[in-house]
Amino acid sequence: MVSTPKGPPDDRGSFTRRAFLKGGAAGAVTSGLLADGIVGPEAAAASRDVVGPGPCPIALRINGKVHTLELEPRVTLLEALRHELELTGAKNVCDRGTCGACTVLFEGAPVYACSVLAIDAQGREITTIEGLGTPDDMSAVQRAFVENDAQQCGFCTPGFVVACHAFLDRHPDPTREEIDAGLGGNLCRCGTYVGIREAVLQAAKEVRRG
Repeated sequence: MVSTPKGPPDDRGSFTRRAFLKGGAAGAVTSGLLADGIVGPEAAAASRDVVGPGPCPIALRINGKVHTLELEPRVTLLEALRHELELTGAKNVCDRGTCGACTVLFEGAPVYACSVLAIDAQGREITTIEGLGTPDDMSAVQRAFVENDAQQCGFCTPGFVVACHAFLDRHPDPTREEIDAGLGGNLCRCGTYVGIREAVLQAAKEVRRG
């Protein structure tokens, strides 16, 4: 699961996040999202007045709730989540769009929160690990991770769980090869890939059963 997938593009017509992000994290993520109808920084800048460098008001819709903040334009979505909103599930590990520990859903698509500016996330639906389930009401993916020991230190786990949700939305009946390719943008330094793979297969069965 660590290596860059060599298979064909997925059914959304885009390459895997790891392959796409090699050319530069921030620019690649936002440019890649343009294919899904999400506004990148260049288009966003052209549609509004120049702001900054000091704090400016922004509104973020996260897990179904709108949060109004005063942030400098340089603040990333990950920084806003962790330091301003205390949503600490998304982890800051590489901080350069490589490891996937900060994965969140951006209009349903998995993105690295460290590579998206908070100001460019306005008007978009953002879902974090906190919005997918709770200890008392876990999602199918979260339950499968627990039951298959798909975590060790747990630091990469939130990003993997979020990425798995997005993956299963596109591939409800995946093969092991599709799982390896589809989750190639997330890394686990503990090496729990076998458990993660089994967790995804189990969650897929549960989701199909409804």
